[in-house]
Amino acid sequence: MNHQTALLSVRQMAEADRRAVVSGIPENMLMHNAGQAVTAEIQRRWSPRPALVLCGPGHNGGDGFVVACRLAEAGWSVRVALLGDRERLKDAVRMHADRWRGTVEPLSPAALDGAALVVDAVFGAGLNRALAGTVVETLAAAVHRHLPIVAIDVPSGVLGDTGESLGAVPCALTVTFFRKKPGHLLLPGRALCGEVVVADIGIAAAELDHLHVDTFENRPALWQDALPHPQPGDHKYRRGHALVWGGYPLTGAARLAARAAARIGSGLTTVAVPESAWPVYAAALTSIMVRPIATQADFRRLIADVRITAMLVGPGAGTDTDALAATRERVHAALATGRATVLDADALTAFDDDPAALDHAIVGPCVLTPHDGEFAKLFDIGGDKLARARAAARRSGAVVVLKGSDTVIAAPDGRAAINSNAPPTLATAGSGDVLAGFILGLLAQGMEPFLAASAAVWMHGAAALNFGPGLIAEDLPDRLPAVLRRLQAAAATPLADRRTDRRAG
Repeated sequence: MNHQTALLSVRQMAEADRRAVVSGIPENMLMHNAGQAVTAEIQRRWSPRPALVLCGPGHNGGDGFVVACRLAEAGWSVRVALLGDRERLKDAVRMHADRWRGTVEPLSPAALDGAALVVDAVFGAGLNRALAGTVVETLAAAVHRHLPIVAIDVPSGVLGDTGESLGAVPCALTVTFFRKKPGHLLLPGRALCGEVVVADIGIAAAELDHLHVDTFENRPALWQDALPHPQPGDHKYRRGHALVWGGYPLTGAARLAARAAARIGSGLTTVAVPESAWPVYAAALTSIMVRPIATQADFRRLIADVRITAMLVGPGAGTDTDALAATRERVHAALATGRATVLDADALTAFDDDPAALDHAIVGPCVLTPHDGEFAKLFDIGGDKLARARAAARRSGAVVVLKGSDTVIAAPDGRAAINSNAPPTLATAGSGDVLAGFILGLLAQGMEPFLAASAAVWMHGAAALNFGPGLIAEDLPDRLPAVLRRLQAAAATPLADRRTDRRAG
């Protein structure tokens, strides 16, 4: 289990806190450490100014009282506004509230008068109801006044497990503890958190071994050790042979996918195409082989070659009745080989009317790459994005890449990764075909499907970030070498010297 990239559910974080207390760290010390960490992050970003700390009645509020005390000790002008009755606070929260020597005002929009910075310590990630009353009014008023808001754990109203908003407002900074939660990465939570900092409050990383973690932030630390690298003595077949079915007359999608597979390291890449399309593909592709196919039997004979290590069906295959019927046959043929297969775009649409047939056909390593619309037709599953992707992977037996700005990669065994590096520029025609090609190329080289899909999704985002504004899909494969060089350099750096955005464990 990768400690660096672990994401914790609200329940798991509560268990980590409990285990830390059992190990000898008092609850009031964890609260002190949390408030101290938030204070340090505030002081790194803002000079002293009038601050208002909004405290709730629970542990989040206790953290807030610590922040108020520490900022005041540092010379800041600080006021505290509390939701509820100070006399009803309990245990460690009461202890830290008693250490605050200033007045405590009722939480209301009027408390914002004179404030230049707001600390949101009202509710943490475990909230299970919509914000209401003075909390909503006060947070909305802070946004209306353009006051920077610093959230403790999560912005009040963001659900830690799903990222769903129950009345939250955008924050400039969110400071959470030990590890991030899914809600820090899933939309809309990610957009509401602003900058996210993970602070060390004294919980040992070894506690993760007891929490049954199966959700991860999709970063190189998750999959870098599994990336294929060319070795001395390798030849093209040892680096894998990727096969793409090329549609006609829509030829661009398959060509993008094939080029992406080759660029990410597949030793050979072949596009199988209808005979009538051969001149179009052959004229446009040089290092990628083009094989004309006249019949379904020809396709089956081609994929019987065991040197073909991974296949992709779907991009540009066509959506008319005949094309979908032919695509279904090719999907069944590819899956029947038991070799790694990626199904994208029209290969998913081909099973809209019979999703169970696709589930039953998946007998080997398989990756499905639906966007939300395609997913809804294949999987009649409700719930948040993470839960839906997991349920679909479990039902189908495939790794499911549920695409979007917060892409979720889910495996049948329950593992899931949430991606957060995709820029808005990826919302362009053909970028999904490139992603399918990246996944195909890594599978062809023997990478395990969940890690291959996770790596491809991250590199897809990194390549887009490397290019910047003006991106079109054709640019992505050419930006990949810079990403691969960066990953290679990081892998060569001693672990102790690697920079990471984690501050705990």
